[in-house]
Amino acid sequence: MNSTLVIVPTYNERENLPRMTQQLLSLPVKVEVLVVDDESPDGTGRVADELAARHPEVHVLHRPGKSGLGRAYVAGFKWALERDYEFIFEMDCDFSHDPDDIPAFLETAKNLNADLVLGSRYSGGIRVINWPLKRLMLSRAAGIYVQAVTGMPFTDPTGGYKCFHRRALQAVNLDEIRSNGYSFQIEMTHQLWRRGFKIAEVPIIFTERAQGRSKMAGHIVREAFWMVWRLWLRNGLRRRPRPRR
Repeated sequence: MNSTLVIVPTYNERENLPRMTQQLLSLPVKVEVLVVDDESPDGTGRVADELAARHPEVHVLHRPGKSGLGRAYVAGFKWALERDYEFIFEMDCDFSHDPDDIPAFLETAKNLNADLVLGSRYSGGIRVINWPLKRLMLSRAAGIYVQAVTGMPFTDPTGGYKCFHRRALQAVNLDEIRSNGYSFQIEMTHQLWRRGFKIAEVPIIFTERAQGRSKMAGHIVREAFWMVWRLWLRNGLRRRPRPRR
């Protein structure tokens, strides 16, 4: 079995999934793919099954109904931890995350012995394509807000392109993670940061999806707004990590 798994959550992504799978399997580093489909009404799950039948590196996890991005990733993490993967990725299926960045994530994780590598749209500048100014300002403001409340020093805490080392996910009680959307990304990073795990960032270029509809919604923003205060409280009103033991 390969040591790297890319988790791709899907909901109505039948147009993107075959191309994404092909690009992932064509990378210069070997990866396997886990498609976590939330009973997509457009038949994405059926397409995923067909891809898995043709490619032994592709796996499919079907979930009953749409219950959010966070729940999909938690299900994928548990699936990965039951097997022997060392590096476990989060990645969108809509090509807003470039699969060709995966080797850079892995190189950073190995060279720095990082427990988590974050893909940053804002490390050393703004690397976002085809976003309206309002969306860009919201994203940047969210990052500044998260840093101010929690103390996490990362440039892009709401980003969803990540590489976890197995030991990092094993340290998190996944059954206690309740958030979705932006707040899920913030909470997972905060869980590791406040415990003193090593977290690194790599610059990425984020491109707004070309096909399908964005899953962004107002309740996702509201959930993230309040989540950061709960994280601060959980960390004992501290804005720095606790010493590793």
